[in-house]
Amino acid sequence: MTLPTRAAGPGRRARAVLLRALAAALLVLPLAACDLLGEKPLGPAAAAPAVTASAGVTGGTTAPAAPVKAPTTPAAPLPYDVRPLLKPAKKYLGVAVDGAPQSMAGVDEFAGRIGKRPNIVEYYSGWGDEYDVKGVTNSWQAGALPFIAWEPYRTPLADIAAGKHDDYVKRYAAAVRNTNVPVAISFAHEFNGTWYDWGTKSTTAADFVAAYRHLHDVFTQLGVGQVIWVWSPNSINPVPTVALKPYYPGDTYVDWVGIVAYYTHLEAGTFDTLYTPTLTQIRTFTDKPWIIAETGSEPGTRKVSDIYNLAANVVKRPDCLGFIWFNLNKEVDWRIEGDPQSQNAFKQAVSDGRYSFDVKSP
Repeated sequence: MTLPTRAAGPGRRARAVLLRALAAALLVLPLAACDLLGEKPLGPAAAAPAVTASAGVTGGTTAPAAPVKAPTTPAAPLPYDVRPLLKPAKKYLGVAVDGAPQSMAGVDEFAGRIGKRPNIVEYYSGWGDEYDVKGVTNSWQAGALPFIAWEPYRTPLADIAAGKHDDYVKRYAAAVRNTNVPVAISFAHEFNGTWYDWGTKSTTAADFVAAYRHLHDVFTQLGVGQVIWVWSPNSINPVPTVALKPYYPGDTYVDWVGIVAYYTHLEAGTFDTLYTPTLTQIRTFTDKPWIIAETGSEPGTRKVSDIYNLAANVVKRPDCLGFIWFNLNKEVDWRIEGDPQSQNAFKQAVSDGRYSFDVKSP
């Protein structure tokens, strides 16, 4: 209904002021009631109080609230892309030394002796050990790919395959993911031998494959993409009746083959006799690149020639990625510094420009 228009007079202005006052009072009552009851108003008004901007008059005016931006969560970094490290043009020159990579002092000393920095540092992690964040970071910052031999002592591989250790595996995998530097992992190395808990005396090929695949699958499910997975049999020479193919998890689970073999008085002492029989068998079921995951030469008159034989043959084979020298005094003294002739031979043998490269820019 439209009311007739009337001229504004003092009486009408008074009534208008009175009506506005009453309306304001009605708006204030619910808030006052909340305060009297000890409650706080809910909703956007409670979260973002109005901002009052003075307009030069009594009471001021209420400015429109600025839009509130939702907090942004930074995107998680993508896993380090290890693909350039899988088949580099040059050779890896690796070492295992006492105390590394928690301390890189031994690696620095080794580098000083040979005139070249190793670009792989291998270390051994027992089952149940936590991921060595400090160690792998030390290694990577020093220009060396961390290479972990993960050893499941006193742990049936069937239990790992069945997921009985998944809490530990997931924690380890998450630490690898969060550290986000490349790392090579060799699980249950030398599985075809009899000398380890996880060897042929107590573990079947099916249990080994199931455990290896399960670990790989858990890492994959957690988005851990910065691992180079290494399948590491021992040379078949001391265990010629153990076929390797039943132990192979499959090409989707393996990035590198890592053969373990040492120059000792028990072997004929040449690269071909140490590695070729094993590699020949492996090549019947996979063409994955291979690395000598552990090697050394025991003290004696042959050590110098063994070092030259190793280094020369690695560079001749396109599918061989390099080698890791076990530079520790364990069982026998495998260290190159055991005698001056061996150290000089090693230094000369790896002076070839094809040995070692920048792992951060392969």
